[in-house]
Amino acid sequence: MERTTEMQNGSMIRTERQGKPAVWEFRWRENGPDGKRRHRRMVVGSIKQFADEGAARQAVTALHLNINPGDVRVTSKPLTLAKLVDHYHQRELKPDTVWKTYSTKVTYQGYIRKWIMPRWGCYMLSQISAGEVEQWLRSLPLARSSCAKIRNIMSVLFNHGMRHEICNRNPIRFVRQGAKWRNIPRVLSVSEIQRLTAELAFRERILVELDVGTGLRMSELFALKWSDVDFQTNEISVTRAIVMQVVGPCKTEASQKPIPLAEILQAWRRCARYCAPDDWVFANPDSGGRKPYWGQSLLRTFIRPIAIKLGIPRFGWHTFRHTYSTLLKATNADIKVMQELLRHASSRVTLDTYTQPITSNKRKAQSEVVRFLHVSNIKAG
Repeated sequence: MERTTEMQNGSMIRTERQGKPAVWEFRWRENGPDGKRRHRRMVVGSIKQFADEGAARQAVTALHLNINPGDVRVTSKPLTLAKLVDHYHQRELKPDTVWKTYSTKVTYQGYIRKWIMPRWGCYMLSQISAGEVEQWLRSLPLARSSCAKIRNIMSVLFNHGMRHEICNRNPIRFVRQGAKWRNIPRVLSVSEIQRLTAELAFRERILVELDVGTGLRMSELFALKWSDVDFQTNEISVTRAIVMQVVGPCKTEASQKPIPLAEILQAWRRCARYCAPDDWVFANPDSGGRKPYWGQSLLRTFIRPIAIKLGIPRFGWHTFRHTYSTLLKATNADIKVMQELLRHASSRVTLDTYTQPITSNKRKAQSEVVRFLHVSNIKAG
């Protein structure tokens, strides 16, 4: 069943779908490249996204799809990457877009604004070549993982353009860019962790020990509520993430798996001001407990200054996650167990990205090889 409302140069239609929410469709006619009038249609969104026709109309207007000679899909004027970015932003990065997490939107917007737009914004889409983009990426003073992120976002932009018939090619898929780190990620040693926690105040010590002992991401650590903690089964359910005080879903489905509970939370709860099931585990009293602490603020103000005094090189919250992975490996934990504890989608990420051999283990392994060779030589003699 369809309900149609005539609009200038087009119609807004509510289309029912069997077993699924109805959607709003916009239909219009336009001149094609051959000059002939063609029927076009696009799904604006479901009735869950746009409750009424007025909201759906606003979305069409916001997308600059007034269906006139200026429509990006039929205009004969060459389009710039800036136009494509604008269209992508309206369709994919708006606050009410639910299929991307808040952290993903912030990350994409940051890379687009700081790196992609200054270099390529004025380029016509047809002028952007794989070779030139590849050389540019190699010249950037960034980690390879960051360059890979930029490359992937540019590819996403061109795929979006192809999906919406704005362009007909994606040159970025031919761009070679590895994500392997130039520098090995920082990992804290056991002695560094012990010296650091011995000097920290109780709140910061709890945070560091919990993070090193569970491998939680910063966004997951500060998004914990007491209802997520089951002291009977000794587990923490990771159900949400918080980025810049905006609560959203976890990074991946695998991230939502429960993890064994560090006993340190028992001690924290005994002195925590906010202990109701719906309270944040690390609620900020300055907000009346309505919001958790800012992780970066605590790290910058209270934890790093102590580390500097102790001569411990600079680190971030994610360093604790890398450290947790490496310590797990040092205990000879099975790779599948490590993957589950770190809540990675694949074991390859666990080994290739997060785990480093500890120096003492390197020496032991090397000594075993030398001993084997020595025994073999004696037998041969």
